Amino acid sequence: MKIATFNINGIKARINALPDWLDEAQPDVAVLQEIKSVDDAFPRDIFEERGYNVETHGQKSFNGVAILSKRPLEDVRRGLPGDAADEQARWIEALVMGDQHPIRICGLYLPNGNPCPGPKYDYKLAWMERMYRRAEELLAEEIPTMMAGDYNIIPQPEDAKRPEAWKDDALFRPESRAAFRKILNLGFTDAFRARNQLPEQFSFWDYQAGAWNRNDGIRIDHLLLSPQAADHLTDCKIDVDIRGREKPSDHVPVWVELDI
Repeated sequence: MKIATFNINGIKARINALPDWLDEAQPDVAVLQEIKSVDDAFPRDIFEERGYNVETHGQKSFNGVAILSKRPLEDVRRGLPGDAADEQARWIEALVMGDQHPIRICGLYLPNGNPCPGPKYDYKLAWMERMYRRAEELLAEEIPTMMAGDYNIIPQPEDAKRPEAWKDDALFRPESRAAFRKILNLGFTDAFRARNQLPEQFSFWDYQAGAWNRNDGIRIDHLLLSPQAADHLTDCKIDVDIRGREKPSDHVPVWVELDI
């Protein structure tokens, strides 16, 4: 099963680029972030005619996550538990049946947190604590689980071209990275680093200052696998070339293959 995560930075802006990538890459499941669309306005037909089941958790103009799956989606849940007052559309999960095992796929768009310190950074850290508690619950179910999406976390210095430029940014502050490691330390595997230890492997390049041309990027799109899912990992790669195409997102897809 091929499962991808892709922050598309607006479904309207990527209305051609996203279907083109799906036709080329043929993921069984694609987890999307920043669809920037309410549920009713999401162009489901474009994806359903390609054989995808579509589930969204949208929000007008901001945020929004979705799951596209060529396999049936069961037990779909929207919103990260732990704060009934949180209206930001940043979490969706569903159970997907593989050939041999089911897998729980969680799509997430973790808060950016800037400027920090401040309320937005407090919200980021509180959101990560809620995610930690949900991750504990998922592990207790003892079925293969993946938490995939735009984490807005640079885990290590080698995950940035110029780590010194990010030292005071919410994506790289010690508290952010510690919260990420706390989730990993529950027993999750960073799928990409399990397969590739090289530096300068990025998934995001800013639109400004020629970042793409200078490869001035960061790796912030991650796929974390529970032990039961990590046992089935066969590959994980970043589709870097997508960033150089017409009207690209500032992120590129990251995907895993699981023998599941």
